[in-house]
Amino acid sequence: MRDLIQLLPDAIANQIAAGEVVQRPASVVKELMENAIDAQATYIQLIIKDAGKGLIQVIDNGTGMSETDARMCFERHATSKIKKAEDLFSIKTMGFRGEAMASIASVAQVELKTRREQDELGTLVRIEASVLKVQESIQQPLGTSITVKNLFYNIPARRNFLKSNPVEIRHILDEFQHIALAHPNIQFSFVQNDQETYQLPPEKLGKRIVDLFGKGYREQLASCEEDTSYVCIKGYVGKPEHAKKTRGEQFFFVNDRYIKNAYLNHAVMSAYERLLPEGAFPFYVLFLSIDPSHIDINVHPTKTEIKFDDERSIYAIVQAAVRKTLSIHNLIPSLDFDTNVNFNIPHIPSGQAAQDRSSHFSLNTSSSHSNKNVQDAWKKLYEGLQDNIQAFEQQAPAIKAPLFEQPTYSSETILQSRANQRENTEFNTSNFQVIQILQKYLALSWSNGLILIDQKRAYQRILYDQFMDHLQRKNGASQQLLFPKLLHISPADQLILEEIKEDLLYLGFQLALEDGAKYWVKGIPAGLGEEDGQSLLEGILEQVKHEASDLSKHRNEKIAQAMSNRSAIRYQQKKLSSEEMTAMVEQLFASSNPNSSPNGEQISRALGLQEIINLLH
Repeated sequence: MRDLIQLLPDAIANQIAAGEVVQRPASVVKELMENAIDAQATYIQLIIKDAGKGLIQVIDNGTGMSETDARMCFERHATSKIKKAEDLFSIKTMGFRGEAMASIASVAQVELKTRREQDELGTLVRIEASVLKVQESIQQPLGTSITVKNLFYNIPARRNFLKSNPVEIRHILDEFQHIALAHPNIQFSFVQNDQETYQLPPEKLGKRIVDLFGKGYREQLASCEEDTSYVCIKGYVGKPEHAKKTRGEQFFFVNDRYIKNAYLNHAVMSAYERLLPEGAFPFYVLFLSIDPSHIDINVHPTKTEIKFDDERSIYAIVQAAVRKTLSIHNLIPSLDFDTNVNFNIPHIPSGQAAQDRSSHFSLNTSSSHSNKNVQDAWKKLYEGLQDNIQAFEQQAPAIKAPLFEQPTYSSETILQSRANQRENTEFNTSNFQVIQILQKYLALSWSNGLILIDQKRAYQRILYDQFMDHLQRKNGASQQLLFPKLLHISPADQLILEEIKEDLLYLGFQLALEDGAKYWVKGIPAGLGEEDGQSLLEGILEQVKHEASDLSKHRNEKIAQAMSNRSAIRYQQKKLSSEEMTAMVEQLFASSNPNSSPNGEQISRALGLQEIINLLH
């Protein structure tokens, strides 16, 4: 019988590896820019065409490569970063696996130009689908230029799975921002479709944040810094009053590498406890510097996941550092802090069990206040910390649920609407009495009992139906602004605005583009009252950006949802006249779904007569 197992050709093996390393154009951008960082470049330029599907080019002024290295870098598991297994536990470079270049070359047409300082001539290498086409000497400036053309040209199925150009560009911008934030001392340039999007000179982190995300961030940055013998934390956190309704700019970097870590995010959010309204998220950019022997970055090919040998200590230090920052900047009730207060964590031998490390926390202060007062202040920092950690660790694994989980109702609680007519529903909107409670809820009495309505959610449903009707009919009325307002948005938000601009026009917004980069708001949807049209538009962009991975699907629903959420905020706590209450109730019961808001939240609850009697007995 013939043997069945055989060794795969390198080209096929590289394409398999590319499935993990090269998921989309943004993956190529990440790998190439990280290689430029490792080459000690002080200037990096990223050039994109057709959202990276047609062209991705990264030019740097780094150390360059020899003729042999220029060819070897396209081989599988060929790397200059590690030489033995022990090196995996002391990695200080961005790349180390030796898979990226081989994977990219297996699914694209790649051209590499490079020259070292000591070489008179540079090297040109062209590879297509892992096959070497050209290798020759050329004139080349110091550094490296890598051009990737026609990504996934030899795997049509993979190319067809890519999203629309605006979506892919947003992912590329995310990767560019991660690297630009991690290395503010490096000059970056980003050019897409022959138009310069970013030109970032070497600068301090605070200025880099403002240049990337807009001038509005200048007022909300609070410096966060804490040094311990185990980990050092530096960066900025946002002031609570600037928190957003969507999970926007939140960044963790470990040894200048961007990571995703829900555990550390929970530590930051717990530090903001009772400072943020429900559903609000703060801005933060935090850098953790830690001995590489205490972390494992060889967890996933994308290298965005990291394992710590003592996550509980990291959690405690991050939470306390953020709380200290909020206190120093008078954002929470003042505790007896001195700016020189630091953790004093003794050095822990690498072989010692991680769980023993958390018992080594001790506090050391040098201030004019008594040690007792300072110790009491620090104890307040840790109030509830153990409960926070245990609560997070005991959470069950997240289960992917539908985007909007509809609440369940009994037959007696279903309200009459266009979308749901029930013969056994006896409620009649022409015969009811309504009162307002705490300027937030409405109580309706009727023959069968009582109905409680959440005022804000009810308006969300009413406004959502109105906006959906405008989008479908393309007839939203507009209210002209006496003085047009300049819309300050980042390049990433401009891409979203371009994608939904036509829909915004149908809602009643009037926008004018000047100089190819500045948007002016000249009109807003009629009936918004005192709502700031510019603020509303910025809020819509923020919510849409983080709600959808591909706006081409259910675009109208998401835009209408964002509009209704932002517009209904003013009804969260507002005194209504009897006429307004009556009109609101009638519009709600005539809506497409009076039981559920566009976000899937319960709007009302019906209490039957027997249920009310039972509450009093």
